[in-house]
Amino acid sequence: MLATALLLLLGLLAISVPVAAVMGVLGLALNDFFAAMPLQRAMGEIIWNSSSEYILIAIPLFVMLGEILLRAGIAERVYNAAAQWLSWLPGGLMHANIGTSAMFAATSGSSVATAATIGTVAIPQIRQRGYDERLFLGSIAAGGTLGILIPPSINFILYGLLTNTSVPRLYLAGFIPGALLAALFMLIILLFCLIDRRKGGAPMETSWAKRIRVLPDLLPPMFIFLAVVGSIYAGWATPTEAASLGVVAALVLAVWERRLSFSMLRAVAEGTMRTTAMIMLIIMAAQFLNFVLAAIGLTDGLGQWIQSLGLGKYGTMLLIIAFYVVLGCFMETISMMILTTPFIAPIVFALGWDPIWWGIVLTVMIEVALITPPVGLNLYVVQGMRDRGPVTDVIWGALPFVVAMLALVGALMAWPDLALWLPKVVMG
Repeated sequence: MLATALLLLLGLLAISVPVAAVMGVLGLALNDFFAAMPLQRAMGEIIWNSSSEYILIAIPLFVMLGEILLRAGIAERVYNAAAQWLSWLPGGLMHANIGTSAMFAATSGSSVATAATIGTVAIPQIRQRGYDERLFLGSIAAGGTLGILIPPSINFILYGLLTNTSVPRLYLAGFIPGALLAALFMLIILLFCLIDRRKGGAPMETSWAKRIRVLPDLLPPMFIFLAVVGSIYAGWATPTEAASLGVVAALVLAVWERRLSFSMLRAVAEGTMRTTAMIMLIIMAAQFLNFVLAAIGLTDGLGQWIQSLGLGKYGTMLLIIAFYVVLGCFMETISMMILTTPFIAPIVFALGWDPIWWGIVLTVMIEVALITPPVGLNLYVVQGMRDRGPVTDVIWGALPFVVAMLALVGALMAWPDLALWLPKVVMG
């Protein structure tokens, strides 16, 4: 049964069938092969129930928030300000790539939107200042992954829905690992540029007067962050209501920047609808597939098989992490979370790991999937903004940052309080 499911899954993905269609076809096929009753008759009810959850309203709102910021022209000013403060480090503007990504991660909730926003501004600097192209592109792709770890995050909302876990607690849990991961990314850049100074490009001239002058340009991300995350912890809004406040705040910034226009709003609406439709199709197909997997006993069987290996708490976790590394090479991130959480999460919780902790670790593993070939979305987003060169440049440039993510997972396993301390302090 498991072998059949895996072969069908990998076979359909290998021939480039869209992920939502893959999960729908797989669910119908497993139903025909192994189910004792026609489970497809419940498809309508399952799809309706999976798409009518109130918290899902936050997804198009966060997508719209990222679209508005992308088109409001805020990215360039924030990037230039971050460059003034971080470019003195060996590696120059590559540190600004990470720093700006971290700031935009605190506004958009999307890795792809973060990578696209920063890449638009940063990539022209490669030739101008003579940076090592692979490492520079890798820093943009990796920096973009911070979009789903640093709150607010669409992935945290989906995980909270799937596991009945508090989204505000997940947001709090993401702060320290997100900051630590950004620091690890900058450390990797620093080490590479100390070993070979040529990778760091031409230094950028700056002064304390310039740094002070550009400080106001760093305020827009803080404004959005306070509107979204601040309203949640002040008790003024739920995550869904906070997302709507974020959209309003982004529109205010667009008006302030004199970028608000009918054509801009049309582009925002089109981008939001396109991305939301993709996410919702994946959610609905994955929910039906998960229903079929549970009904035919595959999820319980997989859990029993893993537990029968007798690997213990840490050995089993290492096996699960290896599984996600491999799966992330073939599957899009949101679908990977939705598909695997119903049968992996119970195994993790039975081992004694905290649901909040696993939400953070799972998100980091999804970040790994964003920059591992052949399906890593951020790799192709960055490649799509170049005017030359193969995608392998981006892949090789991103690999050192994969090591940093796996190092963070190891640190979280060794010290779970890296994720759990802040929720305990703030919310008890």
